This record gives sequence, structure tokens and C-alpha cells, in this order.
Amino acid sequence: MAQPRNLAPHNSGDATAVIIVKAAPQRGERHGETVCTAAITTDKKWVRLYPIAFRTLDDAQKFKRWDIVTYKWRLPSDDKRPESRRLDHETLVVTGTYPKKSRFALVEPMIVDSLVAERAAGRSFAFIRPTIKSFHIEKKSPKEFAAEQANFDDYANQTNFFFKALKSYQACPYRFKYKYRIADGERTGTCQDWETEATFFLWSKQYGEEEALKRIQKRWGEEMPSKGLLFAMGTHSLHADTWLINGLVQMSEIGQLDFGF
Repeated sequence: MAQPRNLAPHNSGDATAVIIVKAAPQRGERHGETVCTAAITTDKKWVRLYPIAFRTLDDAQKFKRWDIVTYKWRLPSDDKRPESRRLDHETLVVTGTYPKKSRFALVEPMIVDSLVAERAAGRSFAFIRPTIKSFHIEKKSPKEFAAEQANFDDYANQTNFFFKALKSYQACPYRFKYKYRIADGERTGTCQDWETEATFFLWSKQYGEEEALKRIQKRWGEEMPSKGLLFAMGTHSLHADTWLINGLVQMSEIGQLDFGF
């Protein structure tokens, strides 16, 4: 197996990175409500920052994609993926926004053709430039949705008791799924980008749920793919060969007007 290029030479340190992925909140058994966060360091290495209880951060710490952040980290004992870093929340500082004119140079070296090859090389994060075959919206079963909401409610109650008031996160009743093709073949994955869920909730308030779903289908299924779309992919913590669509990056965000660069 090839040596992972992201393997850290030290067990802890200080770092600066550009935020790329902010996935929708998940309720886990070990770390409560967390947000899968990935960034690219200034020397072009992926890092997975966790556990981040994003909604408990101070307003000045609440980052978005392309924000530059500094932080202290150490290698986790419970996650052997080479990109993973345990973040010291108190040290997280947003220092600015990465300039649009420089984003393509940051992102382009991170784009790969084969997730199988990345996995074989010991890596667990990658950008892909897929051929998107379809996009569809799948409604969760009432039982699954109720269980997710109960988990979020439970976390909010715990947080309110021990720390500060935190409104329970609203579970999303839908999954947003892409079927796509890369060099490895055809795959299907759920889009976990927080922006997708957030837009669904915003448009539901503005237009009603049915119209919101139509708009999501058109925007995510037609408009964004037609203008060029990158997937930020990460492996599952418990299933090393399962790749998840953690984030979406439109070509226009990196100063590119079309899919072919």
C-alpha cells in the first residue's frame, strides 16, 4: 500500500486551512450533534476536523466554505484515517476568506479520477469531477424520520442542561441523492452538504414544501450539474470502503465558467 500523502509527522500542532466541507448536522453516539468538516491546508493536504458541534460555536467562529481558519489540533485515538484531526474548539479562529482568483489552484491538484485508487493509497478524502446521471429526492420513512428527530431533541435537552440553550435541530424528512459516473464506474450517493438541507427548509417556508422540492430538483438536478459540479468525497468512519458525498462545489465558486476547465 502506498504511503498516505496526508500522514502527519507530529501528534499535535497549529494549522491554517481553507474550509471546503460543512455537511448537515448528524447525531452520533460518541460526540453528540456534530458537523462533518473538511478543509485543505495551505500546503494542499486534506484535513478532517472533528468533533465540531457547530451550533454551539460562538458567532465569530461559525465558518462557511472558503473561510480561512486557524486552530490547534491533535491526532485522534479513535480514528486512524490519516486526514483526521481532533480540533480544540476554543482555538478555532476565522481569519478571512480565501480569494476566488486563487481557488482553482488550491482545488485542482486535489481532483482525482478513481476513488478505488485513493482508498488503496490509504486516503479518505478527495475531490471528483463526476458525470452526473440523475438526481432524485427520496422521502424518509416516518419511523426513520421520527428516530432522527428524537435524537436531535435528546441532544438539545442535554446541551440546555449542561451548557447553554440550544434549539433542537430540525431533522430533514428527505434525502437528496445523485447517481454519477467516474472512472471506477457508476455510483449512487446521498448529498450531505448542509446548504442542500438549509435551502430546502428556507424554500419550504417561502413557497411551501411541494414547491420547494420542485425548486430543489431543478436547481440541484439540472442547473448546478449543467454549469459544472465537483463532489467533495469522504469515507465513512465505520465503513472504510464507503465514500460519501460530503460537499458540493460549483465551478463558478473556483473561478471556472464551464465543466471542462
